[in-house]
Amino acid sequence: MSAEPKSNFRVATLVILGAIAAVALAVVALHYIGKPLSVKGAVIKQDADPRKRSPITDVEISVADNLSSADAKSDFSGYFKLTLRPGVKRGQSITLRLRHPDYQPVDVKAIVSDELQIVSMASVPQDASSRSNPPEIPVANVFVRYSIESTTSVNIGTGVKTFQVTRKGNVRCDGHPPCSPDGKWKAATATASLDAGDGNVYDNARLSCIAGPCPFTKVGTDHFSQGGRTIGVTVLNWSDTTTFLLQAEVSRTEVNDLARESYPVIFGDSMNFTLPSAAEGPSLEAELSGENIVFPLGPAPVLSWAVCNVRVEKDQSKLYRCELKPGYQFR
Repeated sequence: MSAEPKSNFRVATLVILGAIAAVALAVVALHYIGKPLSVKGAVIKQDADPRKRSPITDVEISVADNLSSADAKSDFSGYFKLTLRPGVKRGQSITLRLRHPDYQPVDVKAIVSDELQIVSMASVPQDASSRSNPPEIPVANVFVRYSIESTTSVNIGTGVKTFQVTRKGNVRCDGHPPCSPDGKWKAATATASLDAGDGNVYDNARLSCIAGPCPFTKVGTDHFSQGGRTIGVTVLNWSDTTTFLLQAEVSRTEVNDLARESYPVIFGDSMNFTLPSAAEGPSLEAELSGENIVFPLGPAPVLSWAVCNVRVEKDQSKLYRCELKPGYQFR
């Protein structure tokens, strides 16, 4: 074969490879151009104390000028996701509108990007007539009662620890760990542990995020699910400061006792507690104006003095978050 046919063959091969590459790039470009963008974030209570920034459920979220495909609603953890209409581009300015009957309306200017939108909402202030009402009713000595079928151990108490993972959100990681699972954002970690004492073990251990942008956290190491004398956990957080609750029953394998008691964690007007999946007949006991009253906890708890939301976790344990109604105050 002469040199000229070889040269023509090489040229033809390069032309074909170039055409294939161009087609592939066009397909990829069309995929990303046509894919709708979205806005993700979380809604939390406005408070100077990070422990009191509990997630807000059922916030109606929309985008001004009808730029979203549909409105969104925050879930139990405060998380929301809005899918934007085709044609909305990165870098474009939009206005997020957040509405909830118990909180002041919020309009937030945002730039379409992959940054997480963490929005704080302030409670609706009481009007003059409510301020002139009699003093708030004190709510004190609150604890949870429930039972678990067991013939091998007796509950002798509850282990509780709250801890924070301090972080500032939307900081690029740039390859300096720890980072978010996708490697995009700078993260922080925090570790907590509990020791039940000699001869005791922890049962039904559970971990819950109770304040801050909970959707943007992840358990790094789990040393609590299996129970034992000592339990611990490490949490990764790649957004703003979050607060976690580590809780478990302390058991001693001596006497059979089906009764269980647990004390909620109270920050401001919010009360948080968890129940294991095997809990039966749960109820709240509280002292209102000096009188002890028992309130049964059904699937959708209804209290005269608080509004409660419940989320069932993957392991079927339940996380309760209750907010006091106007006219009541934790003492």
